[in-house]
Parts: sequence; structure tokens; C-alpha cells
Amino acid sequence: MRVGLLTREYPPDVYGGAGVHVEFLARELVPLVDLDVHCWGEGRAPGVQRHRPWSALDTANDALRTFSVDLAMAAALEGRELVHSHTWYANLGGHMAKLLYGIPHVMTAHSLEPLRPWKAEQLGGGYTLSSWAERTAIEAADAVIAVSGAMREDILGCYPALDPARVHVVHNGIDTGLYQPDHGTDVLRRIGLDLARPYVLFVGRITRQKGVPHLLRAVRDLDPAAQVVLCAGAPDTPEIDREFRDLFDELSRVREHVHWIPQMLPRPEVIQLLTHAAVFVCPSVYEPLGIVNLEAMACGTPVVASRVGGIPEVVDDGKTGLLVDVNDDDGASETFEAGLARALNEILGDPEAAQRMGETGRERAVGQFGWDAVARRTVRLYEEILKQT
Repeated sequence: MRVGLLTREYPPDVYGGAGVHVEFLARELVPLVDLDVHCWGEGRAPGVQRHRPWSALDTANDALRTFSVDLAMAAALEGRELVHSHTWYANLGGHMAKLLYGIPHVMTAHSLEPLRPWKAEQLGGGYTLSSWAERTAIEAADAVIAVSGAMREDILGCYPALDPARVHVVHNGIDTGLYQPDHGTDVLRRIGLDLARPYVLFVGRITRQKGVPHLLRAVRDLDPAAQVVLCAGAPDTPEIDREFRDLFDELSRVREHVHWIPQMLPRPEVIQLLTHAAVFVCPSVYEPLGIVNLEAMACGTPVVASRVGGIPEVVDDGKTGLLVDVNDDDGASETFEAGLARALNEILGDPEAAQRMGETGRERAVGQFGWDAVARRTVRLYEEILKQT
């Protein structure tokens, strides 16, 4: 079976959960199908072709630059039997390949544009184009993969014209051989952490979706003995970057031991930070699954997370961590922030319970979310779609 896998992110340029998903899915698909990966970037490697936006569009809106990559991807897919796209950055390329070559298009929805209205702040009028691209692709796709049951409900709610029989749930996975406890402390020492004090850890992009401003306000009420580590980079816009910096400066004035790491750290360094954290926090206001929570659990760390989207399908409330309700549509709630602080303090205040949660989280990650199983389920779906065409 000759499959074209379309994505924006691919190693070494991975900055979000969708990129992590594609990286590990591709690794597990290689033994099962004849796979070509098409992604953004420069140059070629065996099995990987990188495409860059057209130079004539260097100063154009990002949505138009994305469409130029989609055109290049579609042109390069001749000879493939099936195409599988990930995120709106590649969905239109998959849709055009379907029309051009008469091949099935499978798409994985990692998020939905109608549920991310803050993207208009980043893309301007391009948000209308990204929304059009997603709708066009998703309504015509031969199969849509949702990364959680909650995501499937969101897809059908946003796109009621879509036949529910074409929407399949295949959860995100985790490589629990790679993501496992690392008891070294060299990274912690380099950052300047006090090894005698617990720390709360956040890892993610500076976006509205990830709820970082809510976290910065919540940790003002954190136990003063705790340190805070923010691995937070890649801001969506200059505006949210300034908002983050202002809130960080305010927080630093009222409490000590707040560490901000603005660059995206190498994976081994993140794993060490996850391992030693007293608690990992995910304050997202929208999250189809939240693969970073799986990464923390695989490292044996309890999680405090928002009760949104697919997160409750990963974090078992009371057993592998604690879930906090987001109390209104956009999460801009003092009640939400107070709830985050209470949950974090509860885990910080009971190290024995935290250890039990971490151990249970590791067991859950190993037992239910392996990438090999994700790949096998995906290939079975490919086979079903090809039989129907």
C-alpha cells in the first residue's frame, strides 16, 4: 500500500502535539506500508520530501503561503494509493490529491478551526481561509480520524453535514520506552533549580489555547515553598508574547523561584524535567487530547489539567491527577484559576498521594496508549477505505 503522509511539522521541526503525533505514527507505519512523508522545510531525505512556501509569497498572509505548500505537496503525490493529512496546514493538499489522482483522502483532526477563534488574532483574514480549507477537506474526506471521543463529538458538532460513519476515533499515543523516568539532575542544575524544593512544570506553546495567562495568575496562590518552571515558547502573536511577558514580570515580583525557559528544549531535557516535577500542569482552554499529559504520565508524574476536550480520556481524575473545570466558554475565569491553584496545592501538599498518582499514570500510559497499536488501527482503516473505493 503506497501512502502519502502530509504534515506541516516533522523532525527536526516539531513544536506541538500534532508534530509529535506524526513523528511517531510515521515511525510505526514504515514497516507496515510504503510511506512517503511530505512536510514543510528544505531538502529531501529517504522517504521524506520537504516543501517550502513559494518565494513570491514571502510577504503574503500565512494562509496563502500554506496553500502554496499544499499545491506543491499535491503535485508530488502522483503514484500514491492513499493520502493522509494532518491539520489544516496540509488538509487542502490531501483534498487536492484526492481530486487530482482519484485516491482516498484520510485526515486526522488534531484541532478544529471553528473552536479556535483566537487564531484570527494570528492570521487576520487568513483565519477565514484556514477555516474554508478545513471545512472543504473534512466534508469531502473518505475518513476522518478523531484523536479522542470528545474530538469526534466536536467534529460532528462543527460539521453537521459530515456522515458520522466516516468519523473514527484513534487516540494519540506515547512511546513509553522513550518517555520514561530519567533520574539524572544535570538539566535541573543547569537551569538553577533548588533540588530540595518541589516544582510545578508547564511545557507548551504561548497560545490562547494552552491557557498560559490563566496559569500565571493561578500560581500567585501557589504554596510559597514550590518552584515554578515554565517551558514556554513559540508565541502565536506579538500581542500574546507581550501579555505573557507582562504577567511573568508581575509574577516574578511577588514570588521567588519562577523559571522561564523561552526556547523549545530537546526532548531528553524535557523528559528529565517531567520526571522530577512534583506535578505537571496543563491549563488548556481547548484540547482535543493533550499528548503532553501522556508524556508527563509516562515519566511517572501526576497531572493537574483542565477538564476540557479529550483530556479526561487521558487523565483519570483522582487516580493519575486532578481535573479542574473551566467555567465559561473561553476559560477567562477567576474560578478556573483558583481551581488550578487549589489542585496544584493539593498535590504539592501530599507527596505520598502524588507518588501513587505518578505510578498509576505510568501504568496507564504503558497499558493503553502505545504507538504500535495506534499504527495498526490506522492501517486497518486505510485497508477498509481502499476496499470501499
